Amino acid sequence: MRAWPLGSDGSDLPEEAMGPGSAEHRLAALVIAVLLVVGGATGLVNAALDGTVREGVTGWTYTATMVGLLLSAVPLVVRRRVGRWSTFGLVLLGHLVYVVVAQCIDDPVRYASPMMLLFSCCAAAWFLDRRMLGVVMALTPVACLAAMAGSYPSPVGLAVQVGVHGGMLVLVSVTVYLLRRRVQRLLAATEALSQRDPLTGLANRRHLVDQAPRTWRSARREGLRVAAMVLDLDHFKQVNDVHGHAAGDAVLRGVATALSDSVRPSDLLARLGGEELVVLGLVADPAEAARLAERLRSAVAGSRSGHGHPVTASIGVALVNPVDGEDVTEALWRLVDRADAAMYEAKQAGRDRVATSRVPRPRSAPAGELLDPPTLPGAARTDAG
Repeated sequence: MRAWPLGSDGSDLPEEAMGPGSAEHRLAALVIAVLLVVGGATGLVNAALDGTVREGVTGWTYTATMVGLLLSAVPLVVRRRVGRWSTFGLVLLGHLVYVVVAQCIDDPVRYASPMMLLFSCCAAAWFLDRRMLGVVMALTPVACLAAMAGSYPSPVGLAVQVGVHGGMLVLVSVTVYLLRRRVQRLLAATEALSQRDPLTGLANRRHLVDQAPRTWRSARREGLRVAAMVLDLDHFKQVNDVHGHAAGDAVLRGVATALSDSVRPSDLLARLGGEELVVLGLVADPAEAARLAERLRSAVAGSRSGHGHPVTASIGVALVNPVDGEDVTEALWRLVDRADAAMYEAKQAGRDRVATSRVPRPRSAPAGELLDPPTLPGAARTDAG
């Protein structure tokens, strides 16, 4: 079960950060609807028991309240969404309904235990932010006091019961809220790990795909082109063969650091696999893309691993004008494949240089060097030079 998400600092996100049709809204609507139905049905069962609910107007008020609870669940089930403020209002309504029910029952201690507030307290702890939950926890002992005031002639006895029940409900609310925060942090950490390359710390293929729609939207909105720059380290297989894979890993980390310091804040740098990386960004024209690629090439050439192994990169550049209605994922990989083809042309031309994609055409490996096949979605790559 998922609650409202947290920000990067662990704070609750505002409601605007969640779409009205999000899974969080649907889940909250379903849970609260179930609680309303359970509460209303339980209340009607009590109303059917002799001697439980007072007769006359009070009894009719009680029955009408239970029916109201059942009916209030209908719009939640139909609309399948509820906002945070609506949830806050329903939780407060649950506290008020409990007080009304306790006033309509002859023996509130027996038939309207304060533990009935456990439903709304748990819903508040799981779905509301800290401030709203604080209000609910402050009102919980007040609701217990209003409900049990006529059941204990002794003020001391009443205070003890309110303290016990109210304190227990507040403790449960805090526990559920802390559990929720822990679960959300674990989910956020898992999500971050799933979108990062463990060796270099760069974004991985999944993150590249996830961020592509945002890049395509920005390009259409600003009237720019999307540029993909595929980098492949030259003679990297020799580094692994001569110096070992630990040295190769150090080279990759050094290159990743150099490139991270060279890309623009708006660019996305990702590792596709092996020694192949890609930079995705927005440019006005091919000349700007070529300048960016040249800056990346210089950054790689100037990078050094902890053991001082130098390395260069061949870079292929491809541009596209995004159009409405296209499949962004397919468009992304077509663009990357074109840049990948241009990268092979850079290798054929002598390596440590930039080549720009024009018309895709079959490629042949440079003399004396075995190259990988083009990068395709889901394709695995092996070490290449």
